[in-house]
Amino acid sequence: MSAWAREYIVLGAAIVVVVAAVVAGLMVLGSPAEERMRRLDEKRLQDLNSLTYMANTYWTANGRLPASLDEMMPDSSVNPYSRDPNTGQPYGYRPIGDKMYELCADFQHEADNPPPDAFNRIWSHGVGRRCFQLEAKRSNQ
Repeated sequence: MSAWAREYIVLGAAIVVVVAAVVAGLMVLGSPAEERMRRLDEKRLQDLNSLTYMANTYWTANGRLPASLDEMMPDSSVNPYSRDPNTGQPYGYRPIGDKMYELCADFQHEADNPPPDAFNRIWSHGVGRRCFQLEAKRSNQ
């Protein structure tokens, strides 16, 4: 076998190894689009958690729940917590009792085996629209 044939075989083998590594990485880590969906869902959960804190603060200060996100945050058009990070649409909110309310968001990815702590149990979700019923609690202002 000539030297140039061996060089082509080595080059071909190296290309196969690199392609296999990239494919394996995508299979383990997921595609960039899937990672983006996961990060957007994480942002949605952070936003809902912030809205919960704001609802608790409002309830503590006013003795009632706000009728809408706009009442809870008068400048909700610029508040980063009040709108979906991908669509820009407001999150769903509605009071359903004196202390009970509902927050809703549209998720793109199912929660991946969240750790069993209180935060993740509350915010466990699948794909699509998910509404969470929550109870207002006294906040430490």
